[in-house]
Amino acid sequence: MFGSSAATKTAVVLVTAVLFGMAHYTEQGRDGVVQAIITGLIFGSIFAYTGRLVFVMIAHAAFDMAAVLIIYFDVETRIAHLMFRS
Repeated sequence: MFGSSAATKTAVVLVTAVLFGMAHYTEQGRDGVVQAIITGLIFGSIFAYTGRLVFVMIAHAAFDMAAVLIIYFDVETRIAHLMFRS
């Protein structure tokens, strides 16, 4: 619809990532928005580069399943401490 130039793809990825992030604000707050924007930028960039949705769908499902399991088993704090040691 807008063409397939690098500038168009970049603009579409940026706009959709921000919209995706803002859609998470009411449920997850500022931190959820930041995480969703970063995830949207990564997944959107992969799709813009490859043009294939299957990999992004599988990666998104794996990401969501990992998040659910981390919350379910109540290990979020321990994992955060492993990743962000001070």
